[in-house]
Amino acid sequence: MKIDGLFEVAFKVKDLEVSSKFYQEVLGLKKGHYDEKRRWLFLWVGNDNGMVVLQEDKGSWPRQHFAFRVGENELNGLKEYLESKDIVVEGPVTLGWMNAVSVYFPDPDGHGLEFCAIRDFKRQRTSRN
Repeated sequence: MKIDGLFEVAFKVKDLEVSSKFYQEVLGLKKGHYDEKRRWLFLWVGNDNGMVVLQEDKGSWPRQHFAFRVGENELNGLKEYLESKDIVVEGPVTLGWMNAVSVYFPDPDGHGLEFCAIRDFKRQRTSRN
């Protein structure tokens, strides 16, 4: 079996309108499909490289963590941009074990998000095989 990558991540949110606004207006994800019956919003990441699915659920559930891959030259500008939106950002943090640098921040529901810049990605992939 050969897996080429991760295409979609789905997670629960308390208020679909609030989360939709954050992911589209702040992070720039693009609307793909809205399932009105289930109250799920599918959002494209990057150049249609994958999807985030916001699933409204008013119950209780654990917070999740996931990272968006970005270029290292973008990281400081992204941090400044998030801070200009009054979002608390941690980092940049160097991750020596994977030759990367990241910044961390929450979404409106407290899910832990990350912008991760992997340095020399091709070399890292080859060395893991």
